[in-house]
Amino acid sequence: MPPLGASGGLMQALYDSSIATAIRESGTLFPWIESIHVLMIVVVVGTIAIVDLRLIGVAAHRRGARQLIVDMLPFTWVAFVLAVISGGLLFLSNATGYYESMPFRFKLLTILIAGINMAIFHVTAYRKIVDWDDRLPTPMMVRVSGITSLSLWILIIFLGRWIGYAYPLV
Repeated sequence: MPPLGASGGLMQALYDSSIATAIRESGTLFPWIESIHVLMIVVVVGTIAIVDLRLIGVAAHRRGARQLIVDMLPFTWVAFVLAVISGGLLFLSNATGYYESMPFRFKLLTILIAGINMAIFHVTAYRKIVDWDDRLPTPMMVRVSGITSLSLWILIIFLGRWIGYAYPLV
């Protein structure tokens, strides 16, 4: 595991902050924040899965992809923001340990890759949605994007669970 190095001072400062100490030392704050985080991840992954399964062509056939995306996106983004906030608070509680955790790093990298996949979809296939909105099967690029997204979010869930068990977080 790489040492904290130059970032060590920042991670230690985050770890030593009053909010991190309060979360760490409270018997109830961490579990409450973690519960909110897990619930928000369920909403994020659930809404994304609904859209991805439609893009892949295995679910929600009665609705156009565009309308489904428009309907799901607000829930996805609100839950994602709340997941980031709650995840950030969890991170603060043990910044030095999480920073050194490879599963944590891989989880953040995988979230970034999922975001890039979403951006590529929105600047390519989504711009041409009028051409394929109600058609099945959807174009190959759309299916690949949906399968990639679904796979990445499943991996994110696994990595999130792995964080607390793979390495001791000092």
